[in-house]
Amino acid sequence: MNTRTVSLHILFLFLLLHLIDSLRTLDPNNTMKDGDVLISQARKFALGFFSPGNSSLRYVGIWYYGQLERTVVWVANRENPVNHTSGVLAFDHYGNLVIRDNIGNLPIWSTNISSLTSNNSATAQLLDSGNLVLIHDLSRELGLDRRTSLNWFLTSWKSEDDPAPGSYSYRLEPTGYPQGFLYKGRAPYWRGGPMIEYPHGVDRAMPHDFNYIITVVRNATEVSTSYSTSTISRLVVQESGSFKHFIWHDEEQQWSELRHFPKEQCDYYRNCGPNGNCGANTADQLDCTCLPGFEPTSPAECGEGFVKVQGVKLPDTSTVHVDMSLSLKECEQECLRDCNCTAYSSANKSMEEYGCLKWFGDLVDTREFSDLGEDLYARGDATDLARHRKSSLVKKAMVATVSVSAVRKRDRNARNHLFSVTTSSAYVDKIPCQKDLDSEGRRKTDIPVFDFGTVAAATCNFSSANELGHGGFGSVYKGVMNDKTEIAVKRLSKYSGQGNEEFKNEVRLIAKLQHRNLVKILGCCIEEDEKLIIYEYLPNKSLDSLLFVGTWHRSMLCKASFL
Repeated sequence: MNTRTVSLHILFLFLLLHLIDSLRTLDPNNTMKDGDVLISQARKFALGFFSPGNSSLRYVGIWYYGQLERTVVWVANRENPVNHTSGVLAFDHYGNLVIRDNIGNLPIWSTNISSLTSNNSATAQLLDSGNLVLIHDLSRELGLDRRTSLNWFLTSWKSEDDPAPGSYSYRLEPTGYPQGFLYKGRAPYWRGGPMIEYPHGVDRAMPHDFNYIITVVRNATEVSTSYSTSTISRLVVQESGSFKHFIWHDEEQQWSELRHFPKEQCDYYRNCGPNGNCGANTADQLDCTCLPGFEPTSPAECGEGFVKVQGVKLPDTSTVHVDMSLSLKECEQECLRDCNCTAYSSANKSMEEYGCLKWFGDLVDTREFSDLGEDLYARGDATDLARHRKSSLVKKAMVATVSVSAVRKRDRNARNHLFSVTTSSAYVDKIPCQKDLDSEGRRKTDIPVFDFGTVAAATCNFSSANELGHGGFGSVYKGVMNDKTEIAVKRLSKYSGQGNEEFKNEVRLIAKLQHRNLVKILGCCIEEDEKLIIYEYLPNKSLDSLLFVGTWHRSMLCKASFL
């Protein structure tokens, strides 16, 4: 008799637990206590109370259901945990979900849906996408609801034991054309590129055997993106600042990393400056090249056509002009008619390639990929178009031509705008790319530009112990860069009488005269009144003939600049 009673109690408990597990919605008539679990319809996700890591504090979260190791994907009360197991999750009379401490009946956390006036029709449902949704709001995963100004985004945890918001967040930028941004605080840290729509929505950046669908919604009421796949996967912003994509393997019962960003120097936002292009396969150091430009003086001279730059992450689309009704050919004609249009591309990679993206002004955060990327069409003149056609017969074009007159007019006298830059040096200043012809139409010599702080650190702040010599022009110092490269730095005196033009002429001429008997110039630096020339360091006073030459050498340089 006792055995039968115990068996009935066990059966009743099993049925009760099964009933709780089978609930897929929470309404005003249900209260979820610590220990109860809400399961999605296909039993992919679960919602309930949990404690992260070694913490004893209780949080309400969503995790993958049926896995031996719990992987939490969302936390409700991440900043306000419950101190014990007396917490409950229920609706209040306004229709908002509230976490309460059942001992003191104190609210710990709640949703804030101000449009709700009654809790009679309010329901909460855990979807197989991992979203816990209220009312009928079932479609969004990341993005902005323009009607309510609600924004859905991902944030990092502070640590493995503390789910409070960390320093990093991943958001969909709704202005211009939608694109994903990883932020460190409020500063852009990494940009994922625009959400270009591909045939059937498949993201071609994914491996070929991984079917990953992206759906983009862009209209008057919302800007959002949603993801779906037959494979269990998750996007995570880690406390270290890494944005990672994982997939689940049932056989191994473990997660494996599919991809992560940023992983190369080129991935960091604006690392090559405006109108710069960061080369592919440069994991350890920057390989910045300018998208060579020109300065239009009249509409007739603003460029005869466009150069196709293949396999790149498109420039920042925050201020791009979008017209989804135009074909790629119509987009080209629209951009060609407007001298201020610097580049264009397609917003859809279907066979017809419709959808027009047009850039005006700087092209920011462009980088190359070795086997992926989009096609960017950048404005060029006849010379650039001819040069591109010739070089494309030999190899894939790696640079394009753009108009950067806005930068030149605004910052013509700035220190970084004296030289065009083509360098792979890791300690080169991140300068804006400038027009690659001088005022007389002659092509400039590419000179690396060093950061003043970097040079000062290399020379121990130009200490007297590092001084190699001095003269009327200034002093020369020995320095050691972070990569152990020894340099000699010529620091011009404010009283040397050498102006910016003379300084530029000297640097350009020395750069051209790369003779075996002359010391090699590594770069230069201009910051406010400071003018520095950086040479390779040669011991045993072999620098003397170049650095301490006096008036004759300076006169020769001035004359040579007019040749």
